Amino acid sequence: MPPLIVPALLVALAAAVILVAPLLLDTYLVNILVRACFVAIAAITVDIMWGYCGTLTFGQSAFFGIGAYALAIMFTEYGFGTWQIFAAIGAAVAVAAAVAAFTGWLSFYPGSTPLYASVISLVVPIVLVQILYSGGTFTGSSSGLVGFESFDLEIETWLRLAGLGLLATAVLALVVMRSDTGRLLSALRDNDSRCTYLGIDTSRLRIVVLVLSAIVSALAGFFYAGFGAVAAPENASFAFGTNLVIMVALGGRGTVIGPVIGALCIEVASAYLANSLPYVWELIVGLALIIVILVFPDGLLGAVMRLVKRGRSAVATTILQPAIAATAVSNPDAVAIEVRALGKHYGSLAVLDGVQFTAYRGELLSLVGPNGAGKTTLIRCLSDGRERSTGNVAIAGHDIARLPPDRVVRFGLGRKFQTASVFETLTVAECLRVARTHADPPALTSRSATLALPPAAMSVVERSGLGERLDEEARNLSHGLKQALELAMVLSLEPDVLLLDEPTAGLTRAERQGFADILTTLARRDRLCILLVEHDLDFVREISSRIIVLHQGRLALDGSVDEVVNSELVREIYTGQHVSHAEVPA
Repeated sequence: MPPLIVPALLVALAAAVILVAPLLLDTYLVNILVRACFVAIAAITVDIMWGYCGTLTFGQSAFFGIGAYALAIMFTEYGFGTWQIFAAIGAAVAVAAAVAAFTGWLSFYPGSTPLYASVISLVVPIVLVQILYSGGTFTGSSSGLVGFESFDLEIETWLRLAGLGLLATAVLALVVMRSDTGRLLSALRDNDSRCTYLGIDTSRLRIVVLVLSAIVSALAGFFYAGFGAVAAPENASFAFGTNLVIMVALGGRGTVIGPVIGALCIEVASAYLANSLPYVWELIVGLALIIVILVFPDGLLGAVMRLVKRGRSAVATTILQPAIAATAVSNPDAVAIEVRALGKHYGSLAVLDGVQFTAYRGELLSLVGPNGAGKTTLIRCLSDGRERSTGNVAIAGHDIARLPPDRVVRFGLGRKFQTASVFETLTVAECLRVARTHADPPALTSRSATLALPPAAMSVVERSGLGERLDEEARNLSHGLKQALELAMVLSLEPDVLLLDEPTAGLTRAERQGFADILTTLARRDRLCILLVEHDLDFVREISSRIIVLHQGRLALDGSVDEVVNSELVREIYTGQHVSHAEVPA
């Protein structure tokens, strides 16, 4: 059976249920379900921001309220009519998008934290409600706006429209979230820093997603107010925003369908419990949520999906193929890294001071020194223009100025971290596809079955055995394979300069030898400039063409392997004891 037949049948069945349901349900339940469907649409937007992008947000209620008040104010001030409807929709979309863009600019600036973004999202509905309270008769103050003329539709028709709208929103969200674009959003959730060092502007991407989700939430609020002919501050409140988060947590974040189930269940249960148990119903709902979260941390649907995955064997669905060959290096011995008078200070403490060196393409330069010498700090200063306090850094002839890592990467720089930095919940193929975002823009509604890698990345994948595990999640890989996967991801950028921070830490002897062969090939054949921080002296001596010694933040020595190993200065740096060539720490 074709893979799209089953989803299509499920959608058709859901649509049929929505069309027939009003004929079988009582009026009270239909009324509740209409409102619940619009709330569920807002819950889906929370799931996209939290479950997929990794940003816990309480602010979707504000956009929901903006939509509700856009309709209420327009219909109250100008009456009900065709142009008023379109004007209200335009106002809802424009105001929600503007507020979301401003909120995103405040929340997702380079270097911000998820906690900070969540706090900003918490403030937005609080501020909006205060604005509504101070709006006088224009916003209805604390009483809201009621009694305005609205859409004259049968309640059964409302349920069909709301249900089909929810179904369309859920289907569209599922299609996008399961596409290559959806996997890119999941990569943001898993590892924002690695995305940045793959040249992805994570701040801009999150702002775009926030704006789009705000528009959807505003439209849900628009029709919510249109159905009830009421717009109240509670529709935009922090309490409502918290309820949306609870719905997502209960149903299962990162599933789309889970939040829909959670929203419908909570809205229906709350409506009935509020009548029969008016003083304890919120306590009952809260206890139920706590129990679910303790027993099923991924939510109800998340637990079911996890069980299904356990019982399903992985089937290879990704085909590797070589990427289109890049043009030959025009100047294989050009300057790749140029550092002049680089310094890094924390107040009066100088971590790096006056560091200066030049590295060329085809050179494998090792950076050694005792702990605390400033090696990793130097790597950060080379890959992030905002890190250094003084001096200049140029990558492949481009001054990195104060540019963030995603901009520096575009100059031809790739950085591998000390601890393997991959996307834990994505498969090996998906990790590599995210790494190729700069060359192969992700599709919005489909998932590519082929993966084109440049020769260097392809070589790592094949030699490490990753090619046989393309459809296995990265979190299930061994330490050595995670290190190889990260290296392949970095090489997928086709960099000119490769920064490696202790890539062989924790590897077996055979795995270290494999890395040595790969790195020497990259330097000699592909003419990459490789700057390596490493503590394994045998590894350094085997592959390096030059060694730089850092001591107390200063460049103590810069020379060939023999010059450094035989240097009296190096012996003095390491505790002043005489050390044989095989014992010099790296």
